[in-house]
Amino acid sequence: MIATIQYNSRKLQIDLSKPLDISIPLRASAANVNAWYLDAPKIEPVKDGGGVATVKDGACVNFNTITFNPHAHGTHTECVGHITERVYSINKNLKQFFFLAEVITVAPENYLKDKVISKKQLQFVLGNKKRDAVVLRTIPNTKDKLTRQYSNTNWPYLLEDALEFLVKKGVKHLLIDTPSIDREKDDCELLGHKAFWNTKGALRMDATITEFIYVPNAVADGTYFLNLQIAPFENDASPSKPILYKVIT
Repeated sequence: MIATIQYNSRKLQIDLSKPLDISIPLRASAANVNAWYLDAPKIEPVKDGGGVATVKDGACVNFNTITFNPHAHGTHTECVGHITERVYSINKNLKQFFFLAEVITVAPENYLKDKVISKKQLQFVLGNKKRDAVVLRTIPNTKDKLTRQYSNTNWPYLLEDALEFLVKKGVKHLLIDTPSIDREKDDCELLGHKAFWNTKGALRMDATITEFIYVPNAVADGTYFLNLQIAPFENDASPSKPILYKVIT
Protein backbone atom coordinates (compact mmCIF):
# COMPACT_ATOMS: atom_id res chain seq x y z
CA MET A 1 0.00 0.00 0.00
CA ILE A 2 1.52 3.29 -1.15
CA ALA A 3 0.88 6.22 1.18
CA THR A 4 1.55 9.89 0.47
CA ILE A 5 2.67 11.77 3.57
CA GLN A 6 3.16 15.47 4.12
CA TYR A 7 6.31 15.75 6.21
CA ASN A 8 7.37 19.29 7.01
CA SER A 9 7.41 20.94 3.58
CA ARG A 10 7.89 17.69 1.65
CA LYS A 11 5.47 15.19 0.22
CA LEU A 12 6.78 11.66 0.62
CA GLN A 13 5.53 8.42 -0.86
CA ILE A 14 6.22 5.29 1.16
CA ASP A 15 5.16 1.68 0.78
CA LEU A 16 3.47 0.70 4.05
CA SER A 17 3.32 -2.95 2.94
CA LYS A 18 7.12 -3.29 3.12
CA PRO A 19 8.25 -2.44 6.66
CA LEU A 20 11.91 -3.00 7.49
CA ASP A 21 12.26 -4.00 11.13
CA ILE A 22 15.71 -3.09 12.51
CA SER A 23 15.08 -4.16 16.11
CA ILE A 24 16.55 -7.17 17.88
CA PRO A 25 13.93 -9.31 19.65
CA LEU A 26 14.31 -10.15 23.32
CA ARG A 27 14.40 -13.85 24.14
CA ALA A 28 14.80 -15.79 27.35
CA SER A 29 18.04 -17.37 26.21
CA ALA A 30 21.77 -17.25 26.88
CA ALA A 31 22.02 -16.51 23.15
CA ASN A 32 20.06 -13.27 23.57
CA VAL A 33 22.21 -10.28 22.70
CA ASN A 34 23.80 -8.95 25.87
CA ALA A 35 26.08 -6.28 27.35
CA TRP A 36 27.03 -4.62 30.62
CA TYR A 37 27.94 -7.84 32.44
CA LEU A 38 24.40 -8.99 33.16
CA ASP A 39 22.86 -12.45 32.98
CA ALA A 40 20.42 -13.33 30.23
CA PRO A 41 16.84 -12.02 30.44
CA LYS A 42 14.13 -14.25 31.87
CA ILE A 43 10.58 -14.94 30.72
CA GLU A 44 8.97 -17.21 33.29
CA PRO A 45 5.39 -18.22 34.10
CA VAL A 46 4.02 -17.17 37.45
CA LYS A 47 3.96 -19.99 39.97
CA ASP A 48 1.19 -19.87 42.56
CA GLY A 49 1.24 -22.64 45.10
CA GLY A 50 1.57 -25.84 43.13
CA GLY A 51 0.31 -24.33 39.90
CA VAL A 52 2.20 -22.95 36.91
CA ALA A 53 0.50 -20.23 34.86
CA THR A 54 0.78 -21.83 31.43
CA VAL A 55 -1.99 -23.34 29.33
CA LYS A 56 0.02 -26.53 28.85
CA ASP A 57 0.12 -26.96 32.63
CA GLY A 58 -3.63 -26.55 33.02
CA ALA A 59 -3.99 -22.79 33.45
CA CYS A 60 -6.54 -20.93 31.34
CA VAL A 61 -3.92 -18.43 30.13
CA ASN A 62 -0.18 -18.01 29.72
CA PHE A 63 0.92 -15.49 32.37
CA ASN A 64 4.62 -14.65 32.26
CA THR A 65 6.85 -12.35 34.26
CA ILE A 66 9.69 -10.81 32.25
CA THR A 67 12.96 -9.76 33.88
CA PHE A 68 15.38 -7.77 31.77
CA ASN A 69 17.37 -4.56 31.49
CA PRO A 70 16.51 -2.37 28.49
CA HIS A 71 20.09 -1.12 28.14
CA ALA A 72 21.65 -4.57 28.20
CA HIS A 73 19.24 -6.96 26.53
CA GLY A 74 18.17 -5.60 23.18
CA THR A 75 17.02 -2.69 21.08
CA HIS A 76 16.16 0.27 23.28
CA THR A 77 15.59 4.00 23.00
CA GLU A 78 16.83 6.34 25.70
CA CYS A 79 16.45 10.00 26.59
CA VAL A 80 18.63 12.47 28.46
CA GLY A 81 17.38 10.98 31.73
CA HIS A 82 19.90 8.20 31.14
CA ILE A 83 22.72 10.47 32.33
CA THR A 84 21.11 13.14 34.51
CA GLU A 85 20.56 13.27 38.26
CA ARG A 86 17.03 14.46 37.70
CA VAL A 87 14.69 11.73 36.50
CA TYR A 88 13.44 12.15 32.94
CA SER A 89 11.20 9.61 31.24
CA ILE A 90 11.48 8.51 27.62
CA ASN A 91 7.70 8.12 27.64
CA LYS A 92 7.20 11.79 28.52
CA ASN A 93 9.89 13.23 26.25
CA LEU A 94 9.49 11.31 22.99
CA LYS A 95 6.27 12.80 21.63
CA GLN A 96 6.71 12.31 17.88
CA PHE A 97 7.32 8.93 16.31
CA PHE A 98 7.84 9.48 12.57
CA PHE A 99 11.03 10.98 11.16
CA LEU A 100 12.97 11.35 7.95
CA ALA A 101 16.04 9.19 8.42
CA GLU A 102 19.26 8.44 6.60
CA VAL A 103 20.76 4.96 6.78
CA ILE A 104 24.54 5.11 6.60
CA THR A 105 27.25 2.46 6.76
CA VAL A 106 30.60 3.22 8.37
CA ALA A 107 33.73 1.13 8.90
CA PRO A 108 35.15 2.18 12.28
CA GLU A 109 38.71 3.51 12.18
CA ASN A 110 41.67 2.58 14.35
CA TYR A 111 42.27 5.01 17.19
CA LEU A 112 44.86 4.06 19.83
CA LYS A 113 43.64 0.62 20.94
CA ASP A 114 40.02 1.28 19.90
CA LYS A 115 37.76 1.28 16.87
CA VAL A 116 35.96 4.60 16.48
CA ILE A 117 33.64 6.58 14.22
CA SER A 118 34.92 10.07 13.54
CA LYS A 119 33.43 13.39 12.50
CA LYS A 120 35.27 13.14 9.19
CA GLN A 121 33.57 9.84 8.39
CA LEU A 122 30.12 11.21 9.15
CA GLN A 123 30.79 14.33 7.11
CA PHE A 124 31.74 12.16 4.14
CA VAL A 125 28.65 9.92 4.19
CA LEU A 126 26.07 12.57 5.16
CA GLY A 127 27.35 15.52 3.17
CA ASN A 128 24.76 18.30 3.06
CA LYS A 129 21.78 16.07 3.82
CA LYS A 130 19.42 17.34 6.51
CA ARG A 131 17.77 14.53 8.44
CA ASP A 132 15.93 14.24 11.74
CA ALA A 133 17.36 10.77 12.31
CA VAL A 134 20.53 8.91 11.40
CA VAL A 135 20.65 5.12 11.38
CA LEU A 136 24.26 4.03 11.70
CA ARG A 137 25.30 0.54 10.57
CA THR A 138 28.86 -0.49 11.39
CA ILE A 139 30.87 -2.99 9.39
CA PRO A 140 31.60 -5.80 9.39
CA ASN A 141 27.84 -6.37 9.57
CA THR A 142 27.19 -10.03 10.30
CA LYS A 143 24.17 -11.79 11.75
CA ASP A 144 26.05 -12.61 14.94
CA LYS A 145 25.11 -9.08 16.04
CA LEU A 146 21.73 -10.65 16.87
CA THR A 147 23.29 -12.90 19.53
CA ARG A 148 26.64 -11.31 20.36
CA GLN A 149 27.81 -11.16 23.97
CA TYR A 150 29.36 -7.69 24.13
CA SER A 151 30.65 -7.52 27.69
CA ASN A 152 34.40 -6.88 27.83
CA THR A 153 34.72 -6.58 24.03
CA ASN A 154 35.53 -2.84 23.69
CA TRP A 155 33.04 -2.27 20.88
CA PRO A 156 33.38 0.59 18.34
CA TYR A 157 32.11 3.97 19.52
CA LEU A 158 31.69 7.55 18.30
CA LEU A 159 34.21 10.26 19.08
CA GLU A 160 32.89 13.33 20.83
CA ASP A 161 33.36 15.57 17.77
CA ALA A 162 31.26 13.14 15.70
CA LEU A 163 28.33 13.68 18.06
CA GLU A 164 28.87 17.45 18.06
CA PHE A 165 28.72 17.33 14.26
CA LEU A 166 25.37 15.50 14.31
CA VAL A 167 23.96 18.01 16.79
CA LYS A 168 25.01 20.92 14.58
CA LYS A 169 23.31 19.24 11.63
CA GLY A 170 20.07 19.10 13.61
CA VAL A 171 19.95 15.33 14.04
CA LYS A 172 17.51 14.59 16.88
CA HIS A 173 17.52 10.79 16.79
CA LEU A 174 20.59 8.60 16.49
CA LEU A 175 20.27 4.85 16.02
CA ILE A 176 23.31 2.53 16.15
CA ASP A 177 24.02 -1.20 16.15
CA THR A 178 26.32 -1.26 19.18
CA PRO A 179 25.39 -1.37 22.90
CA SER A 180 26.44 2.26 23.35
CA ILE A 181 27.62 5.29 21.41
CA ASP A 182 30.38 5.60 24.02
CA ARG A 183 33.36 3.46 24.90
CA GLU A 184 32.53 0.41 27.01
CA LYS A 185 34.94 1.43 29.78
CA ASP A 186 35.43 5.20 29.86
CA ASP A 187 35.48 5.96 33.60
CA CYS A 188 31.95 7.36 33.30
CA GLU A 189 33.02 10.22 31.04
CA LEU A 190 30.13 9.53 28.60
CA LEU A 191 31.48 12.15 26.22
CA GLY A 192 29.23 11.11 23.34
CA HIS A 193 26.02 11.03 25.35
CA LYS A 194 26.82 14.38 26.94
CA ALA A 195 27.59 15.98 23.58
CA PHE A 196 24.45 14.62 21.93
CA TRP A 197 22.17 15.80 24.74
CA ASN A 198 24.11 19.05 25.21
CA THR A 199 24.61 18.75 28.96
CA LYS A 200 26.74 21.92 28.98
CA GLY A 201 23.82 24.01 27.72
CA ALA A 202 20.09 23.68 27.13
CA LEU A 203 19.30 19.98 27.38
CA ARG A 204 17.97 18.44 24.17
CA MET A 205 14.95 16.90 25.85
CA ASP A 206 13.39 15.65 22.62
CA ALA A 207 16.56 13.98 21.34
CA THR A 208 16.94 10.21 21.62
CA ILE A 209 19.59 7.55 21.23
CA THR A 210 18.60 4.07 20.12
CA GLU A 211 21.17 1.33 20.61
CA PHE A 212 21.38 -2.37 19.79
CA ILE A 213 19.67 -2.18 16.40
CA TYR A 214 20.49 -4.52 13.53
CA VAL A 215 20.28 -3.29 9.94
CA PRO A 216 20.41 -6.26 7.53
CA ASN A 217 22.76 -5.97 4.59
CA ALA A 218 19.75 -6.12 2.26
CA VAL A 219 18.74 -2.65 3.51
CA ALA A 220 20.63 -0.23 1.29
CA ASP A 221 22.05 3.06 2.48
CA GLY A 222 19.74 5.94 1.71
CA THR A 223 16.68 7.88 2.80
CA TYR A 224 13.86 6.21 4.74
CA PHE A 225 10.81 7.13 6.77
CA LEU A 226 11.36 5.97 10.34
CA ASN A 227 8.67 4.90 12.78
CA LEU A 228 10.33 4.84 16.20
CA GLN A 229 8.07 2.76 18.44
CA ILE A 230 8.61 2.50 22.20
CA ALA A 231 6.82 0.82 25.06
CA PRO A 232 5.26 3.39 27.44
CA PHE A 233 7.80 2.96 30.24
CA GLU A 234 8.22 5.76 32.76
CA ASN A 235 11.96 5.21 32.70
CA ASP A 236 15.01 6.77 31.07
CA ALA A 237 14.89 4.02 28.43
CA SER A 238 12.38 1.66 26.89
CA PRO A 239 12.53 -1.38 24.66
CA SER A 240 11.85 -0.13 21.15
CA LYS A 241 10.98 -1.31 17.66
CA PRO A 242 12.30 1.04 14.97
CA ILE A 243 10.73 0.38 11.58
CA LEU A 244 12.02 1.80 8.29
CA TYR A 245 10.00 2.48 5.15
CA LYS A 246 11.78 3.19 1.90
CA VAL A 247 10.98 6.61 0.47
CA ILE A 248 9.80 6.11 -3.11
CA THR A 249 9.70 9.79 -4.09
